[in-house]
Amino acid sequence: MVDAKGRNMKCLTFFLMLPESVKSKSSKSSKKGNASGSSKLPPVCYEIITLRSKKKKKMAADIFPTKKPASTTTVQQYQQQNLNNNNTIQNCNWQGLYSTIRERNSVMFNNELMADVHFVVGQPGRTQRLPGHRYVLAVGSSVFHAMFYGELAENKDEIHIPDVEPAAFLAMLKYIYCDEIDLSADTVLATLYAAKKYIVPHLARACVNFLETSLSAKNACVLLSQSCLFEEPELTQRCWEVIDAQAELALRSEGFCDIDVQTLESILQRETLNAKEIVVFEAALSWAEAECQRQELTSSTDNKRKVLGKAMYLIRIPTMALDDFANGAAQSGVLTLNETNDIFLWYTAAKKPELQFVSQPRKGLTPQRCHRFQSCAYRSNQWRYRGRCDSIQFAVDKRVFIAGFGLYGSSCGSAEYSAKIELKRQGVLLGQNLNKYFSDGSSNTFPVWFEYPVQIEPDTFYTASVVLDGSELSYFGQEGMTEVQCGKVTFQFQCSSDSTNGTGVQGGQIPELIFYA
Repeated sequence: MVDAKGRNMKCLTFFLMLPESVKSKSSKSSKKGNASGSSKLPPVCYEIITLRSKKKKKMAADIFPTKKPASTTTVQQYQQQNLNNNNTIQNCNWQGLYSTIRERNSVMFNNELMADVHFVVGQPGRTQRLPGHRYVLAVGSSVFHAMFYGELAENKDEIHIPDVEPAAFLAMLKYIYCDEIDLSADTVLATLYAAKKYIVPHLARACVNFLETSLSAKNACVLLSQSCLFEEPELTQRCWEVIDAQAELALRSEGFCDIDVQTLESILQRETLNAKEIVVFEAALSWAEAECQRQELTSSTDNKRKVLGKAMYLIRIPTMALDDFANGAAQSGVLTLNETNDIFLWYTAAKKPELQFVSQPRKGLTPQRCHRFQSCAYRSNQWRYRGRCDSIQFAVDKRVFIAGFGLYGSSCGSAEYSAKIELKRQGVLLGQNLNKYFSDGSSNTFPVWFEYPVQIEPDTFYTASVVLDGSELSYFGQEGMTEVQCGKVTFQFQCSSDSTNGTGVQGGQIPELIFYA
């Protein structure tokens, strides 16, 4: 589809592949009315819903990196299944080989035997011709039932479906025929599209679950735009949770540059975005450069400002640190001279000028703290470090993002500590940082942060570790709990084999886990 300026426009359309003759029949029948006043089948409503996007729809192969072109591999696997099925039915009594109707039905998947309809699936030049059986398809989908047995059904032997990928259509057929859900990272979005189009809700739910479990800061922005397209509010909410908590990682990901302008605006105006404003500004410029390439424009500062449009004013430039503004945004070239002067005056002048930019900082996320000890103490001969590791294992029942640890300080007055903190899952390092913090001699805990919050999945044990260097005599926790309820999240603790300095569930160090939920 081409717009008035000659640019390519991408249309994503949900529709039933019915010819114009069927539509005319529908209008005629509605005029004539139903003389008998009853019908064996309920009336069928055919609705066309078109979702437009200026850019090409992002496929899951681009969101979830894979080493091989699994789309082609998937089709080849289904073709092999077809050969296996054909070999099976050469037996004159192949039905007797299987004890259940599901197994016998599975033999018909992608099989020419008794096929009474064929689908030509895919875009021109990349189509696959796939066999089908009307009865089986109608049992599995109300759309297929209307297509083959409804009041407006038309008896066509071949049906063209250009808007669905062959591998995704085959995955849907496999679910309908075999009651098996076969999803992979490169086809899950296309399969979700097919499941939505042909109203196969259980398969669609499985696709959404697959996407939710695969969520990370690298793909959250792209999945956010897709979840809005597919009208999946739960997936949208999960995407926002990741983007809010790991905002800087999400904004710096390659996928952020591939989102549409509506998704860009929704992210830039997000109040709970947990990121420095200079990072938001740099991410918006990276998106603008990618958008210039998509629109075949030179990546000049004027064109970047042009493609950003009103989204530019969603960046809260006046809330940046003055150094970040002076060395970054002010010299980027995307701001006008008047805007630059006004913002400098806003920083320095008593009477501040009016700005089009939002001048209130984002609220971000409020960190929560899981405290695992009921009391703390100190003794003249404890706690000594000497380069040894204090470690504890924990698990949660909901996805959270660990932002850092709360640590004890010196019991002999104020002191400075150097802390190396780590977070691992089954020995794999997920996050680490080397920080210094100052303790005032009280029994309070002092936060030490990871560079970026670390995503923690439910029902899996993670290992939190710290190596401290500083005053050896410090406070330590007592009366540790194996289970702690923090809001809607439940933490479970167990001892870690990495702990070489005495920390365990009942007592020791790492009294707090600081997290977003």
